[in-house]
Amino acid sequence: MDNERIAELFEGLGPVSIRKLFGGKGIYFDGVIVAIVLRGELLLKADAESMADFAEAGCTQWTYTGSRHGKLVSMPYWSIPDSAFDDPDEMAIWARRAYEAGLRAGK
Repeated sequence: MDNERIAELFEGLGPVSIRKLFGGKGIYFDGVIVAIVLRGELLLKADAESMADFAEAGCTQWTYTGSRHGKLVSMPYWSIPDSAFDDPDEMAIWARRAYEAGLRAGK
Protein backbone atom coordinates (compact mmCIF):
# COMPACT_ATOMS: atom_id res chain seq x y z
CA MET A 1 0.00 0.00 0.00
CA ASP A 2 1.52 3.29 -1.03
CA ASN A 3 1.78 6.34 1.20
CA GLU A 4 -0.68 8.38 -0.87
CA ARG A 5 -3.42 5.77 -0.37
CA ILE A 6 -2.64 5.57 3.35
CA ALA A 7 -2.93 9.35 3.71
CA GLU A 8 -6.21 9.27 1.79
CA LEU A 9 -7.66 6.57 4.06
CA PHE A 10 -6.80 8.57 7.19
CA GLU A 11 -8.02 11.97 5.93
CA GLY A 12 -11.05 11.78 8.24
CA LEU A 13 -8.73 11.54 11.25
CA GLY A 14 -6.22 14.11 10.07
CA PRO A 15 -2.73 14.23 8.58
CA VAL A 16 -0.68 11.15 9.40
CA SER A 17 3.04 10.53 9.30
CA ILE A 18 4.36 7.27 7.90
CA ARG A 19 7.61 5.66 9.00
CA LYS A 20 9.40 2.43 8.21
CA LEU A 21 8.68 -0.19 10.86
CA PHE A 22 9.68 -3.88 11.04
CA GLY A 23 9.87 -4.28 7.28
CA GLY A 24 6.53 -2.52 6.94
CA LYS A 25 5.18 0.89 7.84
CA GLY A 26 4.01 2.55 11.03
CA ILE A 27 1.24 5.13 10.71
CA TYR A 28 1.12 7.88 13.32
CA PHE A 29 -1.37 10.62 14.12
CA ASP A 30 -0.31 13.37 16.49
CA GLY A 31 2.71 11.27 17.52
CA VAL A 32 0.60 8.21 18.40
CA ILE A 33 0.84 4.99 16.41
CA VAL A 34 -2.60 4.16 15.02
CA ALA A 35 -1.87 1.53 12.40
CA ILE A 36 0.73 -0.56 10.64
CA VAL A 37 1.13 -1.92 7.17
CA LEU A 38 2.54 -5.42 7.28
CA ARG A 39 2.97 -7.56 4.16
CA GLY A 40 0.75 -5.11 2.29
CA GLU A 41 -2.12 -5.31 4.80
CA LEU A 42 -3.30 -2.27 6.73
CA LEU A 43 -3.99 -3.08 10.39
CA LEU A 44 -5.44 -0.72 12.99
CA LYS A 45 -4.43 -0.45 16.65
CA ALA A 46 -6.93 -1.87 19.14
CA ASP A 47 -6.98 -2.69 22.83
CA ALA A 48 -9.16 -4.42 25.41
CA GLU A 49 -11.67 -1.59 25.19
CA SER A 50 -12.05 -1.58 21.41
CA MET A 51 -11.23 -5.13 20.27
CA ALA A 52 -14.86 -6.28 20.63
CA ASP A 53 -15.88 -3.65 18.04
CA PHE A 54 -13.33 -5.07 15.61
CA ALA A 55 -14.38 -8.66 16.27
CA GLU A 56 -18.09 -7.82 15.85
CA ALA A 57 -17.30 -6.21 12.49
CA GLY A 58 -15.67 -9.45 11.31
CA CYS A 59 -12.11 -8.14 11.51
CA THR A 60 -9.20 -10.44 12.33
CA GLN A 61 -6.43 -9.89 14.84
CA TRP A 62 -2.81 -10.10 13.77
CA THR A 63 -1.29 -13.24 15.25
CA TYR A 64 1.87 -15.17 14.61
CA THR A 65 3.53 -18.29 15.93
CA GLY A 66 6.32 -17.29 18.27
CA SER A 67 9.72 -18.90 18.02
CA ARG A 68 9.63 -19.62 21.71
CA HIS A 69 7.69 -22.83 22.37
CA GLY A 70 5.66 -22.32 19.18
CA LYS A 71 2.90 -20.46 20.99
CA LEU A 72 0.44 -18.24 19.16
CA VAL A 73 1.15 -14.57 19.87
CA SER A 74 -1.65 -12.01 19.48
CA MET A 75 -0.71 -8.45 18.61
CA PRO A 76 -2.86 -5.35 19.24
CA TYR A 77 -3.58 -4.76 15.54
CA TRP A 78 -6.71 -5.74 13.64
CA SER A 79 -7.81 -5.78 10.02
CA ILE A 80 -10.23 -3.15 8.79
CA PRO A 81 -13.79 -3.91 7.64
CA ASP A 82 -13.79 -4.06 3.84
CA SER A 83 -16.60 -1.51 3.68
CA ALA A 84 -14.40 1.12 5.39
CA PHE A 85 -11.95 1.14 2.48
CA ASP A 86 -14.63 2.66 0.25
CA ASP A 87 -16.44 4.83 2.82
CA PRO A 88 -14.42 7.76 4.20
CA ASP A 89 -16.90 8.39 7.01
CA GLU A 90 -16.74 4.79 8.19
CA MET A 91 -12.95 4.76 7.90
CA ALA A 92 -12.79 7.90 10.05
CA ILE A 93 -14.69 6.06 12.80
CA TRP A 94 -12.27 3.12 12.74
CA ALA A 95 -9.24 5.42 12.59
CA ARG A 96 -10.55 7.36 15.61
CA ARG A 97 -10.93 4.08 17.54
CA ALA A 98 -7.34 3.20 16.67
CA TYR A 99 -6.12 6.61 17.81
CA GLU A 100 -7.99 6.31 21.11
CA ALA A 101 -6.47 2.84 21.67
CA GLY A 102 -3.05 4.31 20.96
CA LEU A 103 -3.63 7.07 23.47
CA ARG A 104 -4.67 4.56 26.11
CA ALA A 105 -1.60 2.42 25.40
CA GLY A 106 0.68 5.41 25.94
CA LYS A 107 -0.56 6.03 29.48
